[in-house]
Amino acid sequence: MIDPALLSLSDIAANIRNRKISSVEATQGLLARIKDWQPLLNAFVRLDSEEALAAAREADTMLAKSGPMGPLHGVPLAHKDMYYVAGKPAGCGSKVREGWIAPATSTAIARLQDAGAFSIGALHMAEFAYGPTGHNAYLGPARNPWDPLHITGGSSSGSGAAVAARLTYAALGSDTGGSIRMPAHCCGVTGLKTTTGRVSRANAMPLSFTLDTVGPLARSAEDCALIAAAIAGPDPLDPVTDQSPIWSDDLAKRPANTLTIGVPTQFYVDGLDADVAAALDAAIKTFEKLGANIVSVELPDQTAVAAAALVVLAVEATSLHAPWLRTRAEDYTPQVRNRLENGLGYSAIEYLEALRWRGPALSAHLSAIGDVDIVLAPASRSAAPKITETDVGGGPNAEELVVAVMRFMRPVNYLGLPVLTVPAGWSAAGLPIGLQLIGRPFGDETCVALGRAFQQATDYHTRIPNLPRAQAA
Repeated sequence: MIDPALLSLSDIAANIRNRKISSVEATQGLLARIKDWQPLLNAFVRLDSEEALAAAREADTMLAKSGPMGPLHGVPLAHKDMYYVAGKPAGCGSKVREGWIAPATSTAIARLQDAGAFSIGALHMAEFAYGPTGHNAYLGPARNPWDPLHITGGSSSGSGAAVAARLTYAALGSDTGGSIRMPAHCCGVTGLKTTTGRVSRANAMPLSFTLDTVGPLARSAEDCALIAAAIAGPDPLDPVTDQSPIWSDDLAKRPANTLTIGVPTQFYVDGLDADVAAALDAAIKTFEKLGANIVSVELPDQTAVAAAALVVLAVEATSLHAPWLRTRAEDYTPQVRNRLENGLGYSAIEYLEALRWRGPALSAHLSAIGDVDIVLAPASRSAAPKITETDVGGGPNAEELVVAVMRFMRPVNYLGLPVLTVPAGWSAAGLPIGLQLIGRPFGDETCVALGRAFQQATDYHTRIPNLPRAQAA
């Protein structure tokens, strides 16, 4: 019998519903892999083994008595440690929040519970989700399952590592400046950054109240769609979601030959490592074979868009943390404290100008792409760099390297666009390479549709890292 932990989210959910695999067996399978991998990866910050097994037993009993309560009945999951569950600690990767107990449950978690899922624990994250690499001086870094010397990407570091190593079937992450897409790229998994306002952020730790988005990291586009269908839609606790449509399975299954893909002529194709450029070229050929219409697009100045995003993020993050910065500054790690203090350097006029320009910038983007459904772009210039070379004290080029790795992330956060990041190749060193499928506002399903078609034609998303022999022994 196949190890249930190695099944996709869609497959394990179907197997549990059909009573071919019990929820207890699925949970035990994950817990066994976590026992082996956790000492190497540092992907979990809390593991609720007994509670999870009790929930699994209850799910099996309920299934036998009255059938499945939802599409995720009996499926164990784990999520970034910024999603609150009433009565549970939520450390948010920080000393400041150590021991803090959440008074309420986040809407996204509640909706997954309503769909039948339960949690096995909480996952590593960058301190207060304010870091792009997976470093965390307080918790120690999370490590990449493909090579533990390399970064996972951040800030959803544990989510990327745990999904890649098959320690969870899927995980919620958050994306304010690339925090779903970068771990998806670095760890070789699929990540959906949803349209701003598509999924409620209520009772999840905020970082930037106009840029934050909630979305899944999973093993495939199909699995991301299963999570998105459960969590998308309006929520009175988050007014930004007021116009959010419910998820459309039909739109998420559009064939590739009905879609037009735009390939940027600059910015996203500048300075790529050879293996990233090769992955992009190979993907274009795959989409051509699938019948998609491929055109070139000349986007507005993405450097300016990214710069505006940085202003908004810096100021909003600092404003949220201002009370703690005044009273508990020493409890932040130096790297994050410095980032927060940088937000004090912007004036109110600069911040308001950056906010005001978002509408015109989105209008210019949509005008530039015309009838294009998806813009295809690399997630990063290179595969994941090493932890040591991107850490504080990593050398004179450390900051420059981090900026280069993150260069393609921020524009879509500023514009509020949906993006699906999919595995699309491998570097010469054997590290994953991800591509971004950037959609139109509330075109999340179209991103998934194209990702699904790509993954039906390729097998990058099916590959599983091996536990090093020394660790396995």
